[in-house]
Amino acid sequence: MTSHRQPPKPFFLQSDRYLSLESTIGELPLYQFQVDWSFAAEEIVPIFHQYPLLPGVVLLAEGEYVGMISRQRIMEFLMRPGGQELFWHKPLEILYSYARSPVLLLSEHTPVVEAARQALRRSPELLGEPIVVRQDSGNSQLLNVHELNIAYWQIRGIETQTRFEHLQAQMIQNEKMASLGRLVDGVAHEILDPVGFIWGNLSHITNYIDILLEILTAYQKQFNSEPEEIQELKEDVEFEFLQQDMPQAIASMKNGAERIKTLVTSLQNFCHIDEVYPRPANLHESLESAILLLKSRSTIDIEIVRRYDNLPPVPCYIGQLSQVFMNILSNSVDALINQATSQNFSLEFQQSDRPQPYLPAYQKPKIEIITQLLSEPAEKSPKNAREKQLEQRWICIQIADNGPGISPEKQKEILDSFSRNKKAGKETSLALSYWIVTAKHGGKFHFYATPNQGTTFEIWLPRSGDI
Repeated sequence: MTSHRQPPKPFFLQSDRYLSLESTIGELPLYQFQVDWSFAAEEIVPIFHQYPLLPGVVLLAEGEYVGMISRQRIMEFLMRPGGQELFWHKPLEILYSYARSPVLLLSEHTPVVEAARQALRRSPELLGEPIVVRQDSGNSQLLNVHELNIAYWQIRGIETQTRFEHLQAQMIQNEKMASLGRLVDGVAHEILDPVGFIWGNLSHITNYIDILLEILTAYQKQFNSEPEEIQELKEDVEFEFLQQDMPQAIASMKNGAERIKTLVTSLQNFCHIDEVYPRPANLHESLESAILLLKSRSTIDIEIVRRYDNLPPVPCYIGQLSQVFMNILSNSVDALINQATSQNFSLEFQQSDRPQPYLPAYQKPKIEIITQLLSEPAEKSPKNAREKQLEQRWICIQIADNGPGISPEKQKEILDSFSRNKKAGKETSLALSYWIVTAKHGGKFHFYATPNQGTTFEIWLPRSGDI
């Protein structure tokens, strides 16, 4: 028997927002059509004819959500033999009891990409069923699966375009860095030439001065008394001081030229452009170059402890590994500078009349670098001599500092930046270092950090050279 009630008029919620990689299904076009399941099919079907794009109806019982029947399900049951006699005048509750099927119910905050993945995991007969979107207000709306698919592919297109632009920008940046590296390498070479002239001629000048001083000493021995004019000239130029200071000035010039040569050589090594294939390289020289270049930016006295093992030349892309060493040492130097600044501020605060909080004991900033040649079995300990020969040989580089460490939240962010599935929004220096060590060299990259106890980075490189 037909009811005299009028079902609510459905309305369409159109969103004007542009889609992005983070868009949710709450931003997509949704249909609002909720009725009590006491309404009969004959009252609902005319609404479907009036709104041909309406995908279904949300059923309520005493104002509470109980389920959803799609437009397709209703039509299928009414078109069956005897379907109209059975369901046309009956409440939707009866039709729902026959047509009940699993409903995909999602929050309006579900990302479009995740919603599309869940929709595609449904069984084949349910792929065309609409999705029920639950709002924070408690209302349930309907999302046409075709609208979801369109949005999904739009976002995939945006993602592809974003990746292309990122790759293009990265290629441009790599080309810029390569050009800058070539420029710096050329400038360093031009600096080394005059420095070589200075260094080479200083040795000759030292010999010339020694000879002249010997001649002057011989003249003094030959003459019992010097002319008054020469004595006055000696006093004017402070001859005795010149005799003592001249060798020291020459030695200081030699030291300065040596420092310039070492610095420029380190800069040249750091800007080294890698070959197509890995080449054997001295890792200790690369570490020393990074340490020397970082000394200029350190505003505090940092103790560098070196514990170098006798390492053979390691097949690698030394330019990229130099970048890894620079990234890690830069992080350590920054952490130690921040800690020293904080401790100095705390010491000034202690000297005031204000209440004194608990402060950790001051410790001198220190970075310890350890290199080792180690063996690590691949899966299990060897059982015979043959398996011992097949052990993997590794070069291990440890860089540890006694800085403030890394908080658990920050550690999680760093680990997420290492993962492709949880890629961070921006490329960090540690994420780039992880990629260079693991993907480019087939090695391992670990870090261990404890708040207020320091951070240790470990780089494992295969000794065999199978990169």
